[in-house]
Amino acid sequence: MLEARIYISLKESILDPQGMTILEALHTLNFKEVKKVRMGKYIQLWINTNNKEEAKEKVEAMCKQLLANEVIETYNYEIL
Repeated sequence: MLEARIYISLKESILDPQGMTILEALHTLNFKEVKKVRMGKYIQLWINTNNKEEAKEKVEAMCKQLLANEVIETYNYEIL
């Protein structure tokens, strides 16, 4: 069984209101050194295979069909 870790975030050209809210809250808490925050999603799943190439194909299909909205989001993943 292989583990997949998937990271999804908004494209740079898309406004990130959650990121802006977090940035403002951090500044309020005196973390002024933080200059930019982008909020995203982290998905961890396990695939019942030991073949890394097969797992990559499956994860790629999952991201394209369900997990990520490619119009506004980017994604990357790692297979462990």
